[in-house]
Amino acid sequence: MPSTTISSYDEMLDAEGNVRPAYAGYREWYEAQSPKWLEKQGKNAEDVFRRTGITFNVYGEDAGQERLIPFDMIPRIITADEWKKLSRGIDQRVRALNAFLHDLYHKREIVKAGKLPERLLAQNEAFLPEMVGFTPPGGVYTHIVGIDLVRTGPDDFMVLEDNARTPSGVSYMLENRETMMAMFPDLFTKVAVQPVSEYPRALARSLATCAPPAAQGSDRPVLAVLTPGIYNSAYYEHAFLADQMGAELVEAGDLRVVDGRVCMRTTRGWRAIDVLYRRVDDNFLDPLTYNPDSMLGVAGIMDVYRSGGITIANAPGTGIADDKAIYSFMPEIVEFYTGEKPILKNVPTWRCSEADALAYVLDHLPELVVKEVHGSGGYGMLIGPTSSKGEIAAFEKKLRANPDNYIAQPTLSLSTVPIFTKAGLAPRHVDLRPFVLVSPHGINITPGGLTRVALKKGSLVVNSSQGGGTKDSWVLAE
Repeated sequence: MPSTTISSYDEMLDAEGNVRPAYAGYREWYEAQSPKWLEKQGKNAEDVFRRTGITFNVYGEDAGQERLIPFDMIPRIITADEWKKLSRGIDQRVRALNAFLHDLYHKREIVKAGKLPERLLAQNEAFLPEMVGFTPPGGVYTHIVGIDLVRTGPDDFMVLEDNARTPSGVSYMLENRETMMAMFPDLFTKVAVQPVSEYPRALARSLATCAPPAAQGSDRPVLAVLTPGIYNSAYYEHAFLADQMGAELVEAGDLRVVDGRVCMRTTRGWRAIDVLYRRVDDNFLDPLTYNPDSMLGVAGIMDVYRSGGITIANAPGTGIADDKAIYSFMPEIVEFYTGEKPILKNVPTWRCSEADALAYVLDHLPELVVKEVHGSGGYGMLIGPTSSKGEIAAFEKKLRANPDNYIAQPTLSLSTVPIFTKAGLAPRHVDLRPFVLVSPHGINITPGGLTRVALKKGSLVVNSSQGGGTKDSWVLAE
């Protein structure tokens, strides 16, 4: 999102400049530290990230070019009460997402009820006919979900996006906390913060409970993480999670179908995989079913999947829940499947496929943020307030040519939290991606999540691919 002069909610300071209760303990500790020492610790933290290899690739740049994600050492702090409300809203939304996906691939009651237009499915490339009538092992579609939230006021949290396909960033959440604890161990004795280190073990346990019928009776289902390889922007995370879970990190060349199971090559021969945490998009998952040129998937894996020989997480076809046109119906979706009013709000959204909405968006392009319905990572967007007349004119042509491919949203006044600068603390805009695990036994939400921060003064761009950074997210203990 663009630079803005809109007045924003400051999460640390109130209108009179007083420190809010959530930051009181931290601010007291901060003011007792030497600025030079803090600056040195910030550089030490950067060295830790560099030595550890916590990097990502930016598409469109030279192949193999890696960047460090800038890390800011001032934590973003959420109170226990705020987190309780957020957790209830996230739990409700994730329950609705799974029920929605099951319904879409079975009876489509929501379409029959007139709550969702059929055309959103019929024309949607993320909807997979191969999943129709099939229920994944354990009945779980979205095993790992990342819900992007923004805050605009004391009690105003809104969902910006649902990441139900392959949400990234949890490794940065974990490394941020570990680095903070290494740099400032005494701080954690003064401020009680809910831990996040359990996530990899919780992920492994959650995935294991979704083992396929072929693994029934096994005490320890075999888990593996499927990565596209070292040039993928999130390769570090794939390797990190496999290592932390005690699972194998595999690429397409390591896998083949043997005797009706998907197996990985080992020093002792081929070994069957029970649960595959894939970080490969649907279209590349199986060259026999989808893209025949794919070198990233496994030939025949969809047949094995449908016959109960393997669990794929997240389930193929869950990407339709990430569709931004579908997102605009989430309030109706939540109410339809839970029977409850949504706890978390949506950002107001114009669906450009609708004539009235398109006319409004075309008339107000300089004021709006326009996104592709299948876009992610900040790519393919128009940020009206900071775009040139030429950029807006070019985007208008694309919008008129294919309006179904776009939605538009108002420019929000995201909340700010402090970052560390040479001149002291300074406010910057942030969002938040909590991470959610879903198993047949329930929903597990890790306290906090990944806070992404716009490092440039006034900027609302938080995406790491667009120059944003990250910071540790604290949920205070009760």
